[in-house]
Amino acid sequence: MSGATGPAGGVGPEAVRPGSGGPVLVAFAGLPGVGKSTLAVRVGAALRAPVLPVDPVERALGRYGLVGDVPGMAAYGAVAGLAEVQLGLGLSVVVDAVNPVASARGLWHDLAERAGVPLRVIEVHCGDEAEHRRRVETRPPGEQATVTWEQTLLRRAGYEPLIGPRLVVDTAVATDPLPGILAYLT
Repeated sequence: MSGATGPAGGVGPEAVRPGSGGPVLVAFAGLPGVGKSTLAVRVGAALRAPVLPVDPVERALGRYGLVGDVPGMAAYGAVAGLAEVQLGLGLSVVVDAVNPVASARGLWHDLAERAGVPLRVIEVHCGDEAEHRRRVETRPPGEQATVTWEQTLLRRAGYEPLIGPRLVVDTAVATDPLPGILAYLT
């Protein structure tokens, strides 16, 4: 992305703003450690759109003793509610979540339909398992929810295949995926 990269690989003010025809709902999906949060932040910067991650909402619910599957879906619902407000203001929204099951992903489809905006799903994976494991195991404490490699493997086993239109991004490939992602969003 020559000419549009800012400090530390961020997006500079001269970056193209995709989706100029109106707001878009961007939903990232993928296992922990594949790089989806990094990409979500970069896409949010390019779109000048809020990035709404599910993980901090899940952690906040956990601090209040809400744990298990129901609070997990509650976190997705809370983020969907916040996204709906932003879309109603005419802003694009980037959702950063594992989105491991069809019921979680269905929230974004329903929201896009209600808001009358296009939904763009971006499924992120790391095609190099050794690199994926390294990323999971070397995450700084507190940066993301602390997830072990064993927990990641369990999540992978329960990850329902994503069906439908989407862009699949492999972060193990050396090419910067941002230009392709932005082209997909327009």
